[in-house]
Amino acid sequence: MSLSFRRFLAAVLLGTLASAAAEAHGLVLVMNSAEASLSVVDMDTHRELSRIPVLREPHHWALSPDGRDLLVGDTVGNQLLDLDPATFALRRRVAVADPYQLGFSPDGKFLTVNGNGRNQVDIYDGATLGLVKRFPLRRTPSHLAYAPDSGRVFVTLQDSDQVAAIDLRTMTVLWDEKVGKVPAGIMWLNNRLIVALMGEDGLAVLDPASGQVERRIRTGAGAHQLFLSPDRKILWVNNRVAGTTVALDPTSLQEIRAYRVSGGPDDIVFAPDGKLWITQRFARSLAILDPATGQIETVAVGRQPHGIFMNPAADAATLSASN
Repeated sequence: MSLSFRRFLAAVLLGTLASAAAEAHGLVLVMNSAEASLSVVDMDTHRELSRIPVLREPHHWALSPDGRDLLVGDTVGNQLLDLDPATFALRRRVAVADPYQLGFSPDGKFLTVNGNGRNQVDIYDGATLGLVKRFPLRRTPSHLAYAPDSGRVFVTLQDSDQVAAIDLRTMTVLWDEKVGKVPAGIMWLNNRLIVALMGEDGLAVLDPASGQVERRIRTGAGAHQLFLSPDRKILWVNNRVAGTTVALDPTSLQEIRAYRVSGGPDDIVFAPDGKLWITQRFARSLAILDPATGQIETVAVGRQPHGIFMNPAADAATLSASN
């Protein structure tokens, strides 16, 4: 990409945010995976303020441990977009192969990047973003989770029905085990791994030392992603095929309540008012769910919204200051 074109994109980004977001108080950034764009949504008005162009196919994001850099993976574009998390202004582009899912280790030492299309998992230095080691893992690395001590990272391999464990101290693969059909989201919870099985109807509970399945939990067809509420009192599971978002007790994994969320519910962020903002992967919209009432409001965005990032502190003042 030429320098002049990069400057043009930066100018477009800054100009659209400055003009359209003058009254914004709290912003949400949505990755439109089938439209090569990012939607900026006002948290107060629930209105899309602008649409930022990217190269090809944005999916997921990672916030740096110091909170200063929002990295968005442009998967087919083979780039990480380094954005200001307060204004979403583009700071730089970093060449990275196939950044589908990504995340920093709890200690900030490493950034793991799953190359979904290239069947590889790359471990980068968390500070310099220099490549440390590449692991060829088949097939289709999807989501990831770290052990709390940052010593291991666990990766779901969708098309081989496996989870793999990588030791980040020795840079070796510890194990890879079959867990169920099309594993997607994965989480470390209560000294166990919880895996969403998109090809089945719920979750698998794994022993992180061996990868052996200890228990299965039914949540709904196409269980895809799972998120722990900020107060750690509810484990939320999105079932893309069933079109439901289910609240589970994080200790017993028993269902508390299920909500109907159409359009393939995918990723979740939690607003300060207690509402859940959920991307609807098979629709051009977000669902804003009030778990207290079950009411849902939708917000139009781009095609196949996937990842979603929220900054409740962003407002007109920060946007103006950046420009």
